[in-house]
Amino acid sequence: MLADKLTPFIARYNELSNLLSSPDIASNIKKMTELSKEQSSLLPIYEKATAYKKLLADIEENKAMIYDPELGELAKEELKELEPQVEPLEEEIKVLMVPKDPNDDRNTIIEMRAGTGGDEAAIFVGDLFGAYTRYAEVRGWKIEIMSSSPSEAGGYKEIIALIKGDKVYSRMKYEGGTHRVQRVPATESQGRVHTSAITVAIMPEVEEVEVKIDPNDLKIDVMRSSGCGGQSVNTTDSAVRITHLPSGIVVTNQDQKSQHKNKEKAMKVLAARLYDMQMQEQMAKEGAARSQQVGTGDRSGRIRTYNYPQNRISDHRINLTLYRLSEIMTAGTFDEIIDMLIADAQAKSIEAAGF
Repeated sequence: MLADKLTPFIARYNELSNLLSSPDIASNIKKMTELSKEQSSLLPIYEKATAYKKLLADIEENKAMIYDPELGELAKEELKELEPQVEPLEEEIKVLMVPKDPNDDRNTIIEMRAGTGGDEAAIFVGDLFGAYTRYAEVRGWKIEIMSSSPSEAGGYKEIIALIKGDKVYSRMKYEGGTHRVQRVPATESQGRVHTSAITVAIMPEVEEVEVKIDPNDLKIDVMRSSGCGGQSVNTTDSAVRITHLPSGIVVTNQDQKSQHKNKEKAMKVLAARLYDMQMQEQMAKEGAARSQQVGTGDRSGRIRTYNYPQNRISDHRINLTLYRLSEIMTAGTFDEIIDMLIADAQAKSIEAAGF
């Protein structure tokens, strides 16, 4: 019974209230902060749980009065109002009971790479990154480009950026995977539709101290930055390539004129990739299903298709199709897709938890 499963949450919340009012905790700022944070995280489910238990008690009380000659009709009227509230409240509680992703509140590092399709894939990396930039503006997030490799035809062969803001990872994590685009390239004289693919990797931002990186495991090379010519080419050895020898991960950064800044950004990306690798290994051990975030850049393993001739955007994970591709890309209104993905993920989590 759901009410029984809520008892531990209520008990822990009350226990925390007692602990926070004790003199011993009040004198320990670190412990008090830790317990206050835990209590704040439990507050939503505590409030819903107490409301749910009161609702059930009120229903039972009115059921007991149905045959009372004086109060029976009033009890029936009360039940008509109370009983329809049970199911919606239960659904809200089930969502709150699903274990929260500990990374949801983090900022996010996004890596986008051109795959199948050559120049057209690179152009679409630029188009989708632009749409994500507008989405960030809609949500009040900030985007900082950490590394980029522009394509001569436009767009990017690769772009890495840091997205900062409220609960960025909780929403952007659903964008990881292979994205396929179908459209007529500007260079296509016959008007034929071409299919290209790009990969998007989404990783939570972490502090270097959260990931153990032994300096002896790093091979750091410095070199002269490459560019498109003119003033954009550095004349100093400011570009940095860091190779993490145990994992084989290679991170290159040349966007900044300062070698120190390039190294700092490369280390941040390296830490995120190593943390992401650890997360995947842990989930694999636990048998948790996780969609592969970085594919080969080929047409297989796609999560979404952008069909320009039909103005259609399709998310294959939830069989969602919208005929507003142009509007979504121009305005960055990804919430109507991401909200559906979140709802689907919550439903699957609730089912898996057996609520």
